[in-house]
Amino acid sequence: MTAGDTGTSTRDATIDAWMRDYTGTVPGASVLVLHEGEAVFQRSYGLADLEAGVAATPQTNFRLASISKQFTAACILLLAEEGALTLDDPVRRWLPSLPAVTDAVTLRHLLSHTSGLIDYEDLVPGDQATQVHDADVLRLLEREERLYFAPGGDYRYSNSGYALLALVVERASRQPFAAFLHARIFAPLGMDGTVAREDDGPSVAHCAYGYSLVNGTWQRTDQSTTSAVLGDGGIYSSITDLAHWDAALYDNRLLNAASRAQAFQPATVTREPDVAHYGFGWRLQGGMQWHSGESIGFRNVLVRFPKQRLTVVVLTNRDTPEPYPLARRIAGLWGASP
Repeated sequence: MTAGDTGTSTRDATIDAWMRDYTGTVPGASVLVLHEGEAVFQRSYGLADLEAGVAATPQTNFRLASISKQFTAACILLLAEEGALTLDDPVRRWLPSLPAVTDAVTLRHLLSHTSGLIDYEDLVPGDQATQVHDADVLRLLEREERLYFAPGGDYRYSNSGYALLALVVERASRQPFAAFLHARIFAPLGMDGTVAREDDGPSVAHCAYGYSLVNGTWQRTDQSTTSAVLGDGGIYSSITDLAHWDAALYDNRLLNAASRAQAFQPATVTREPDVAHYGFGWRLQGGMQWHSGESIGFRNVLVRFPKQRLTVVVLTNRDTPEPYPLARRIAGLWGASP
């Protein structure tokens, strides 16, 4: 065994030890480490489906939740490259039914969470039994003659903004959002298992179901009232497919250099832990680009260190724990720091 083999073996054993709580007949996880374009660690743990006893694999598709936002932003950037829209378009150019209070809100504000839009989750009736869709978010916001702050005046993380961006993609491309994602991002990159989940669309193959720990027992909590909103968090993907996505962020195969630079350019200052700035669908901290994704029954994180050509992805189908600290520890095994 060479010294390099010993190092790899030690790292593998260390990660396995850290993932012990995800092992066995419990909701599982998939972990991916990419270094210099190669998958230097790729392993899954536990179960994707407790009831059926289906093990998680690198091809298991987890609900990405807010990691989806980087894909929504990429759709807008693709359309901007084509001249179908501009980032400084008023959102009412595309969604004129929004109230006049949003006159000054631009697509750039939506991308960077600086729109001041009211959180749609707070507008959904507490007794609503049916799921909310992106178009429903628009209908909820049409009735709101208020903003949290003047557009561009502050930062507030906004799922509302990304739901509206999905609708802008539909209107500018004249395609359903899920179809645009498939045709322009997933298929060209070979992300064959990745889908924006729709009840009337393609099923999610190799699907992980979400679970929450309730009184010491794992209970299936796969969908909530807001799980059908696509623009802010409706994509399912696997570590296998996300390796293709990460590779595309280093070259021109999807977005040109100017668009990629915009995605990772600090657009606003935040007050969130480990987030100095927000770009377009990305949290930025020093040399680190990352995003978490939390939805009922799922906790995920994708962390990139582009100067070191290192990426760590942790996808889990459980409500706890938050995997961001774990991903940072894993990155540290390869010497990564912001």
